[in-house]
Amino acid sequence: MMAAAAWLCGLLSLLALAGAASAADGAEGEWEPLIRMPTAKGSDAASAPAAEDDEVGTRWAVLVAGSFGYGNYRHQDYTGDQVTTENFFAVLLGNRSATTGGSKKVIDSKPNDHIFIYYSDHGGPGVLGMPNLPYLYAGDFIKVLKKKHASNSYSKMVIYVEACESGSIFEGLMPEDLNIYVTTASNPVENSWGTYCPGMEPSPPPEYITCLGDLYSVSWMEDSETHNLKKETIKDQYEVVKTRTSNSNKYKEGSHVMEYGDKTFKDEKLSFYQGFDPANANIANMLLWPGPKGAVNQRDADLLFMWKRYEQLNGGTEEKLRALIEIKETVQHRKHLDSSIDFVGRLVFGFEKGPSMLEAVRTSGQPLVDDWDCLKRMVRIFESQCGSLTQYGMKYMRAFANICNSGISEMKMRESSISACSSYNSARWSPMARGHSA
Repeated sequence: MMAAAAWLCGLLSLLALAGAASAADGAEGEWEPLIRMPTAKGSDAASAPAAEDDEVGTRWAVLVAGSFGYGNYRHQDYTGDQVTTENFFAVLLGNRSATTGGSKKVIDSKPNDHIFIYYSDHGGPGVLGMPNLPYLYAGDFIKVLKKKHASNSYSKMVIYVEACESGSIFEGLMPEDLNIYVTTASNPVENSWGTYCPGMEPSPPPEYITCLGDLYSVSWMEDSETHNLKKETIKDQYEVVKTRTSNSNKYKEGSHVMEYGDKTFKDEKLSFYQGFDPANANIANMLLWPGPKGAVNQRDADLLFMWKRYEQLNGGTEEKLRALIEIKETVQHRKHLDSSIDFVGRLVFGFEKGPSMLEAVRTSGQPLVDDWDCLKRMVRIFESQCGSLTQYGMKYMRAFANICNSGISEMKMRESSISACSSYNSARWSPMARGHSA
């Protein structure tokens, strides 16, 4: 199993890591549990050196895989209806009463604590996917991070985000004074890439017919697994991940890793946030696969899985026929989204200017959209007439943002969506069945 198996623990998973880090550089072989659940922390903390607890506090980690199903393989341990944007925000804010279902574990952090957040899923401009709709929108996420900072309930926080266009979550939005450092798998306008995919090098074991990781994710995970995190800094890992995620600086089947927020504490040791495995105290710093990786566009990873599953099924069976129908319906809905959004753009901006207006990218440093509530309303209007955007259609969030930034009215958007989609039977893609993305 690939390196990611040791790290990615679930859809929404909350962990507390042992609190002693900074004072332990002289005793690197001393055991520190990699991961401890919050319920188990109390008894162990009582036996930890008081000075170390005072200096470092507790290390918390929240791991979020915002998708479901084997086609979105992410080593999930925690799944179900409780994995929502609302629960994620409640966990981050330490608001147990605001959680719905689940274990009720939250980040009950104190001013001296360190927090590590890792998110992995599909994304689009200004949005991150969740297995239960609605999606996570950048404007809401930044508000929650500001609220967490205002509560004085942590010392520093590190956030890693794996998703297409993940830089757009923070571009023009992320303050530099929250004691939060962020890296993203891609800049605001590019895809991220899946790897360890069937038929590529390196390839997963033959029994796995889906991509087992993402370039960005496996880069930081494998780096952490093969280094002493009491010596490696945040900056060290960023440089390694930046090079590997670019696919050896070629950017063909690779992306630009970005930094946001407070960059003043990049010289801190990674063990403050990711813990320390004593087995790595004297480890030789060797990556599992240092060379270029075969990769697939994240938005096509689910289709790759569907085709591999179809190929493995026995010919002439009803199961194989259903698999083929699923592929055809998925591709058909993608084509429908492509054509209908293009047509909506031509109706609201004019047939000549429509495509360029939908694709326009704002200058660097500006947020995707000025009015995040407008963005959500436009998405709901479109989906009500044209069907769910799905993970694939998330890439069109910039189009909806540009419609808002141009001052197009909701009435005009509704009329255009009706004109574009009146003859389309959304069936299984209807938001009445799947829910709205906003």
